[in-house]
Amino acid sequence: MTETQAISAEQLAQRRGDYGFDAPYVPITFAAIGIALLGLTVASIWLFNQPVLAVVCAIYAVYMLLSAGSYLYTTRVGKFRIWAELLTGIQLRGDEQAADMGCGRGAVLLMAAQLLPEGKITGIDLWKTSDQSGNDPAETRRNAEREGVDAQRVELLTADMRAIPLPDASCDLVFSSLAIHNIPSAAGRAQAIDEAVRLLKPGGRLLIADIRATTAYAEQLRQRSMANVQVRNLGWRFWYGGPFVAAKLVSAEKPA
Repeated sequence: MTETQAISAEQLAQRRGDYGFDAPYVPITFAAIGIALLGLTVASIWLFNQPVLAVVCAIYAVYMLLSAGSYLYTTRVGKFRIWAELLTGIQLRGDEQAADMGCGRGAVLLMAAQLLPEGKITGIDLWKTSDQSGNDPAETRRNAEREGVDAQRVELLTADMRAIPLPDASCDLVFSSLAIHNIPSAAGRAQAIDEAVRLLKPGGRLLIADIRATTAYAEQLRQRSMANVQVRNLGWRFWYGGPFVAAKLVSAEKPA
C-alpha cells in the first residue's frame, strides 16, 4: 500500500495549518446586518408598535445570521471535507506534477501535496488579503511545515492566473478552489481557463470549484476539445452563506 492510498478522505480533511477566512468581509457583513435587523425587530415592537415590521425584520435577521454561520462553516470546515473527497476520489498515483491556481494559504494545495509523496506541486497566487485573510506566501510555507509537507515538493509563484509562468503540458493535475471568479472580467476568466488547459499534459485532469461562471467554464472547456466535461453541485458543505451562493465543481480531462 502506498502512502497516497493510506490516506483516507477523513484523514486528509483534518488540517493542522491555519488557513484564515475566505473573503473575510463577507461573513462580517452578514453578521452585522443580522444584528442590526435584530435591533430593528426589538425597536419595532417596543418603540414603534409595528408587529408586522418586527416579524419581517426578525425573519431577515435569522436569515442573515444563518448565512454568516453557513459561510464560516464552509470556509473553516466544509471546503476541506469536500476537497479531501475530491482529491482522494481521483486516485492519484503519488508521483504527479500538479498546479493550484489561486492557492492562497494552501488549503487545497497542501492536501494535494500530501497525496503526492513522489510528485511536485506549484501554487500560483497574487496574495490578496481581500480574497483570503492573512494571504501571504510566508504563511503558506508555515502551513506546509504544520502539515508535515516537504518544502522541496511545493513551489510558490507570485503570478496572475491569466499568464502562468509554467511550461506547456507540464502538469498531470490542475485545480482551483474559489479563485477564478475573482478575476473581474469574463475575458480574463476565459484566459485563466485557457491557461489551465495549456498546463495539462495529455490525459491530465482539471478540477475547478467556484461559485459563479461555472457554466461558462464548462462551455469553454468543451470548445477547447476537453473530454468528460462535467458540472455538478458540491452540496451544502460548500455554501458560502446559503444555496444561492453554492459552489459547483467543473471537471474535465485533456484527451490523451
